[in-house]
Amino acid sequence: MVYLLHYKMPLYHSQHYLGSTSNLTNRIKLHRNGQSRAHLPLAFYKLNIDFVISKTWAGDFQLEKKLKKVKNNRKLCPICSTRK
Repeated sequence: MVYLLHYKMPLYHSQHYLGSTSNLTNRIKLHRNGQSRAHLPLAFYKLNIDFVISKTWAGDFQLEKKLKKVKNNRKLCPICSTRK
C-alpha cells in the first residue's frame, strides 16, 4: 500500500510524506512514535507536528517511486487540492 501523510503545519518547503508499506497500521504507529527510519517524518515528530493520512493507493514500492516522480505531493493531496 502507498500512503500520503499531510502534516498540519509545513516544515520549510515540506508538508507531505509519501511512503509505501505492507502494514499501514504498524507504519503509522512508527511514524507517530518517532521510530520511523525516514528522515522527514522524524523531523516532523521532533517538532511535534501532527499528521493525517490524506490518501492511500493499492500498490507497492514501484507505485511509490512513480508517484514521487510527480515531485509535488500537494497535487496528490485531496486536503490541499480543496484549498484554493
